[in-house]
Amino acid sequence: MLAVVQQTLVITAPVFAMLFLGVGLKRLGWIDVAFINTASSLVFRGTMPTLLFLGIVKADLSTALQPALLGYFVLATLLCFLIAWGWAIWRCPRVDRGIYTQGAFRGNNGIVGLALATSMYGDYGLSVGAVLGGVVILCYNTLAAIVLAIYSPESKSDPWAIGRSILSNPLIIGVLAAIPIAYWQLALPSWLLTSAEYFAQMTLPLALICIGGTLSLASLRASSGTAIGSSLMKLVWLPLLATLGAWLCGFRDADLAILFLYFASPTAAASFVMARAVNGNHQLAAAIIVITTLGAVLTINIGLLLLQWVGWI
Repeated sequence: MLAVVQQTLVITAPVFAMLFLGVGLKRLGWIDVAFINTASSLVFRGTMPTLLFLGIVKADLSTALQPALLGYFVLATLLCFLIAWGWAIWRCPRVDRGIYTQGAFRGNNGIVGLALATSMYGDYGLSVGAVLGGVVILCYNTLAAIVLAIYSPESKSDPWAIGRSILSNPLIIGVLAAIPIAYWQLALPSWLLTSAEYFAQMTLPLALICIGGTLSLASLRASSGTAIGSSLMKLVWLPLLATLGAWLCGFRDADLAILFLYFASPTAAASFVMARAVNGNHQLAAAIIVITTLGAVLTINIGLLLLQWVGWI
């Protein structure tokens, strides 16, 4: 278990380093609000769609394709989304409901979930996690686009408007563009892939620096109650329900552990980028990311310890 704790810290420590770098750069005056706005727009419209595109193109969809596991993940994600949304309607101000819901169900599986699955189960964890990652990307971005469009101060919430917001979302476009290429294993020029990788590698540093530049003690205090509520939903209640449901459906050992890791991952940095893109409460989104990233070091390891103790993994 100590090895898992160390591995979790190895994965989350660089995230915090970039967050604090953003805080420091903002205090030094090296970045300002204009930079944060421009960089967030670049990430949302360019670098992150490219990163998602490459992730799916490189995944071997013909291996580790487990319909039962993928189907359960989609169903459980939808149920978690509806639970978080229902709770937000009951407990949150209308303007924050989309941000709360996105923060509560959207995990950082591309970094934390996949890395821990690979660390624990080697090639099996990598292959299953990578294929699951493609489903994760499509589910998360579609559901997030829906709930943010409904509560965005500048968006219309009729079905046609929501449909347009989903189909015009750059992250979803990146995923949909990659699926046929990955499915038919179409070869892309190596120079194009290399250039795309250079471009995509800017995604996480830029996004995390922007999050850090947005953080302030005043904004954290103002959003603390809502942020903590969303964080507890993300780290404790939804992973507990989803993992218990997976056990009841017959998943055991590595498959159950991988599902737990994906449901228990901290909130994804993309939630901040999407919140900013729709002019939502991006300070609340940033606070949720920080709290869940810190809290996941504890909750993931406690969860794994409990699953091993009861003999489920």
